[in-house]
Amino acid sequence: MSGKWVPFHAPSIGEEEIAAVSQVLRSGWLTSGSKVKEFESLFAEQVGAKHAVATNSGTAALHIALEALGVKEGDEVIVPTMTFAATAEVVHYLRATPVLVDCEPVTLNLDLNALDRAMTRRTKVIMPVHFGGHPCEMDRIQRLAESHHATVVEDAAHAFPACYRDRQVGHISEVTCFSFYATKPLTTGEGGMATTDNAERAEHMRCMTLHGITKDAWNRYTAAGSWFYEIQFPGYKYNMTDIAAAIGLVQLQRSGQFLQSRTQIAAMYNEAFADLAELQCPIAEPHVGHAWHLYIIQLQLNRLRISRNQFIEALKKEHVGASVHFIPLHLHPYYRKTFGYRPEDFPQATALFDRIVSLPIYPSMDEEDVAAVIRAVRTVVAQWRR
Repeated sequence: MSGKWVPFHAPSIGEEEIAAVSQVLRSGWLTSGSKVKEFESLFAEQVGAKHAVATNSGTAALHIALEALGVKEGDEVIVPTMTFAATAEVVHYLRATPVLVDCEPVTLNLDLNALDRAMTRRTKVIMPVHFGGHPCEMDRIQRLAESHHATVVEDAAHAFPACYRDRQVGHISEVTCFSFYATKPLTTGEGGMATTDNAERAEHMRCMTLHGITKDAWNRYTAAGSWFYEIQFPGYKYNMTDIAAAIGLVQLQRSGQFLQSRTQIAAMYNEAFADLAELQCPIAEPHVGHAWHLYIIQLQLNRLRISRNQFIEALKKEHVGASVHFIPLHLHPYYRKTFGYRPEDFPQATALFDRIVSLPIYPSMDEEDVAAVIRAVRTVVAQWRR
């Protein structure tokens, strides 16, 4: 091995974020307060939504969204099998049934024909995931939802900022949920946001983030507040802290620059790998604005003498970190045992899983880092092509 290590991901945190956190620590108010409210307001404005509710994770945002829609035992929620655990996990929280659907082979988004076949009279919610930051075909998903009297909740964990047919992801559906985990395009360390145009829905979700009480901690403990509160629902402890929101506010200001950097890196990769028949590069359909949270290549294994896992190990020897997004849900023991899913039930996701590799793509990468990734990929392909 030679040269510096290029990790799969490194957070883009600078002195501004550090200063913002320091300011909160010195303020004497650390939990949900004025910074959270400011973050909610500016985030809603950024995505074009009327309301935004901050949470302590993207998972929490998905949970309160489904709860606010009245998802309960006996209901079905359609979820792509090609996603992270959280998307389906929150359905189990409410004792509803997650119905897995295959992905389509290019963007890895929800296969709309499979979605149509999966819908029943018990379908309460469709939960598409904008995989890697490429928006799903929302017009057709909305039509399918309407025809079955279902609601759409977008899992936009990868998709800030992204747009679909000139509409910003965040105000297309009834509720949209974002993640601000450490690896996401905008990070607060841990955190999430649910956006909606429905004021009643937003108020209910906000209430549920803090034990279902009518007054949040900020109002109760300031001079302008009151000690009195009432519990309206058995809620959760999902509120975001001002410490996290302070980071988010700075990241929000930098989000345009972040997107530009990721888009440039994706373009550099696409150009560098265009002549490699051993790889299939990701695309951005002309009617979407891709967030480029992930850059996923698909190995053409019939043209290589190594497996996907060996390919990743070979990149590591070239000092480049890579990952896999994701192990499809139907391949995990829980879903196999509980629902009897078999690999062949979702042929596209099963086949893709053996071929996909996520390469580094984040704003703090410099030209040398990008060149090192390109060099490593081309070296491994040249060494192991048939």
